[in-house]
Order: sequence, then C-alpha cells, then structure tokens
Amino acid sequence: MPETGERMNKSEQKIPRDPQPGTLKHWREALPEERMAHLVKDAARGFSRSLQARLKEHSVLYGHWTFLRILWQTDGLTQRQLSEQAGVAEPTTFSALKTMESLGYLTRQKLPDNRKQVRVFLTPKGVALRTMLVPYAIDVNRIALAGITQEDIAATRRTLLAMIENLAADDVAAPKNGRDPANGELSEDSL
Repeated sequence: MPETGERMNKSEQKIPRDPQPGTLKHWREALPEERMAHLVKDAARGFSRSLQARLKEHSVLYGHWTFLRILWQTDGLTQRQLSEQAGVAEPTTFSALKTMESLGYLTRQKLPDNRKQVRVFLTPKGVALRTMLVPYAIDVNRIALAGITQEDIAATRRTLLAMIENLAADDVAAPKNGRDPANGELSEDSL
C-alpha cells in the first residue's frame, strides 16, 4: 500500500463491486425479475458515467464523444449523415458541431460541388484526441467485463445484437401497426 499522499497505480487500485451501495442488492434482491430494458438502461448509464469521468480529464464532453467516434471512422460526412449515424436530431448535431468547431476539433465546409451540403472534417487536434480517448473506452469496457467469462461475453453480445435487431424490426413495422416509429405513440387511426 502506498504511503499517505502517494497515488496508487492502476494495478494497486481495487475496483469496488458495488460502487453505489445498494445498487447490486436492488437488482439482485428487490427486483430479480425486472424487465430487461431496465437492466440494459442501468448498464448503459454505468458505462456512460464511467467514460464521462475519464473524458472530463481532457475537457471533452460526453456528447462530443459520439461524433468524434463516427468521424474517426468516416471523416467528411455531411451534418445530416452525422445526425443519422449518431441517432440524434439535426439541431442537436448542429449545436454540438458548432461547439466542437470552436474547440478546434473539426471544421465544417461547404464543398464547391454542392453548396447546400455542409461536410464535417476533423482537424489534426480532433484526430489526435483518438489516441488519448480510445484507451479510456477500452478501460471502461475492461472494468465492466471483469470477472465475466468469454462465453458469457459472447452470449451477451449475441443477445444484445438480437434485441437491437428485434427492436429495429418493430420500428420498421410501426406504421403498419398504427404507431409513429419516431416516438412510439399510437396514431388516432389505431385507437
């Protein structure tokens, strides 16, 4: 154990099994039959909270992380394409991109061949963030998967992918069933 005032290195730090007392008890005892949606939501919140804390060390907002990840894969997308891939409304994307541009992470450019479309390109600073931030995401995944067998991880991945596909198919079928796929509300015709 380090002396008082010394920092522990990562290998000396212990990861608490229940960082928020009562959380695990809540899921394992009080609500053992809780719906899958709630478990997935709480797991996603845990991932987000953990990554957010790490991104903050570099003054990167969690909301910018999604856009950076997409642009690291495909630079030069239109704002609309970026909105679609991020799964957020265009005004939200516009606002985030404006802030990210002011931080020097990206530029927005109208290309000569189509003056209506605005394409988004990472700056060298935005590209450089990848080498600093991706290890944090890897670390969060490592922490979340600690003590879980490879077989269970593979089964969870298959299950989550199947759930995503099922829900996407439901969204596509929504208009046929009288629902608006955007918000899940029933239309007047289906009542």
